[in-house]
Amino acid sequence: MNAKLAFVLHLSRALPVAAALTLALPAIAQDGMQGMDMSQIPAHKPAPKQPTNKTKKLEQPAAQPVERERLHYGQMIGERPASHGLDKGRTHGMSSMQGMDVSSMQGGNAPPDARSPDYSDGYRYASMPGMDMSGNAPYGMLLLDQLEYAHSNHGNGVVINGQAWYGTDANRLWLKAEGERSGGKLEDLRTEALWDHPVTPYWSTQLGVRHDFGEGPGRTWAALGMQGLAPYWFETEATVYVGQSGHTAARFEAEYEVLLTQRLILQPKLEINLYGRDDPQRGIGSGLSDAEFGLRLRYEIRREFAPYIGVVRLQRFGYTADFVRAAGGNADETQIVAGIRVWF
Repeated sequence: MNAKLAFVLHLSRALPVAAALTLALPAIAQDGMQGMDMSQIPAHKPAPKQPTNKTKKLEQPAAQPVERERLHYGQMIGERPASHGLDKGRTHGMSSMQGMDVSSMQGGNAPPDARSPDYSDGYRYASMPGMDMSGNAPYGMLLLDQLEYAHSNHGNGVVINGQAWYGTDANRLWLKAEGERSGGKLEDLRTEALWDHPVTPYWSTQLGVRHDFGEGPGRTWAALGMQGLAPYWFETEATVYVGQSGHTAARFEAEYEVLLTQRLILQPKLEINLYGRDDPQRGIGSGLSDAEFGLRLRYEIRREFAPYIGVVRLQRFGYTADFVRAAGGNADETQIVAGIRVWF
């Protein structure tokens, strides 16, 4: 109790002294600042005002007039801003080269220390073994497209159809032969010797002679035709013939290969013969004489050797059919064939 009373008495004595000091401090501070040089204290300056986007737009300089040029280049006729690019730079560069001394640059003569006057170092142009182009080299091929045995209700026979050629890509000797032997005798054989010359990447002309053997007198013809690859990969031949005593003829052949697999191939083939006039000695009538359609399926054991089987339909027309019937034959027949296809 005595301690509390002593604390209160002490606090009551200190309060008047604190109040007196509080009132006296401002006066003391003012008296201390008298006589000081306030000019040396820098004055506070406000920060510069940043221009806004609207102010920037207003401060942009006015656009300069654009130099324009006229165009007279084909379809380009009109005006556009003038070009100050590569053309003018090139012109300026060329003009700056005028008057330059180029005598020190190397000319057509080699310097004295060159390996050889023409910089060849002793090498000359010559063929490189194994690098020669074979475009003009002669080469050849023999193809027996059909070597087959044919069976029908009217008898059996052996049929051959082949061709061979030798020469360059530009000129070749082309030999063809097609015929049939039946009943122990040669019924018909057509042979041709032609000069083959390409006129387009896929077609070539053929000019030469044809000779027919077999029943009746032989016939010799001048031949002119085209041979090549038609659209959609049809191998095509078309030939016209002019013979003795005003005889004329035409022949058309087309075939196609359907690859069922890489080795199993189906080959349809169509052949048509026409003649300008009757030839009773050989049993041939004018107009459309005969047409043959064959369908052969071969299996290529090797690309150069392939056995096959097939079916062939032969139809004779007009006077040719009449001549065949008069000789005891049939104007139409269906044959079952089997044979081999060989080339080398």
